[in-house]
Amino acid sequence: MLHRRRLLAAPALIGLAGPALAQGAPWPNRSVRVIIPWPPGQATDLAARITADRLTQALGQPFVAENRAGAGGMIGTDLVAKAAPDGYTLLAASTGPIVTSPLVQRTTYNVERDLTEVAITGMSPYLLVVPPNFPARTAEEFVALVRARPGHFTFSSSGTGATAHIVAAWFHALAGLDVVHVPFAGSGPALTAVVGGHVSYSIETLAATGPLIRNGQLRALGISFERGSTLAPDVPPLARLPGCAGYDAGAWIGMMAPAGTPAPILERLDAEIARAMGEAEFRERLANAGLEPIHHNRDSMRGYIAAQRRGFQTAIRAANIRIEG
Repeated sequence: MLHRRRLLAAPALIGLAGPALAQGAPWPNRSVRVIIPWPPGQATDLAARITADRLTQALGQPFVAENRAGAGGMIGTDLVAKAAPDGYTLLAASTGPIVTSPLVQRTTYNVERDLTEVAITGMSPYLLVVPPNFPARTAEEFVALVRARPGHFTFSSSGTGATAHIVAAWFHALAGLDVVHVPFAGSGPALTAVVGGHVSYSIETLAATGPLIRNGQLRALGISFERGSTLAPDVPPLARLPGCAGYDAGAWIGMMAPAGTPAPILERLDAEIARAMGEAEFRERLANAGLEPIHHNRDSMRGYIAAQRRGFQTAIRAANIRIEG
């Protein structure tokens, strides 16, 4: 159920916005805030600014990126969840605060009640990486080796309950692997531990692992996208392994709005983003930011998030992942 103020406000907005948009589109008639719940320079920040620039050009009003970082993206997400549903506050949404956090801890917002989908613009795949001297040379050899020694091998992640932890746990559940989790405070130290030989392997984003692979400090054995990725065309999908069919994990980035935002506004945003996704320059800018330019419109985004939530729930139950407090 929506908050009482939204129940009161939304019909009035819809009544005004629907005919008005049809008669000459007064929205937007002032600047629109795009809340980024992460620090500057992070992948969500980069993608949101690329999208905001394009919407500014298309709609004739400034779409202003505003960083509100903290609590793993939950502070900025909560701000948008409680904002007026008038189309002037949007969220640079991503997997962590939308899918992962609500599954492993209590949040101050309810995604399904308080927010609504606009579009997904890009996704970052995860790579299974090992040190150069790791005895397995392929993903198939890796699975056989790890299965043969239950509880022996260790993997690092950017923290208990982080998206990387759950993406890895989902793979382990499908592949039937019994391994030991070693959490770190971020992907940087998690991968440094792999490079140094302190843990056996990791499953981390392409953005984080790419430089270490290029300089020979890590080897990639598999990728989390079911169909592979143009960003790493030589790395085979983990979904091809026995038992792993349907494994399609990625850190998506896109846009959401407060629940109750008038449908004509959401539809216009959706349409403009779809138009941008068809442009080579826009897609190239996303790729340069380390993102596969994969588009999901409003309806497709809703289904994708639901499917990802189900996959993550399976992983969380299998690995007994939870954050206390």
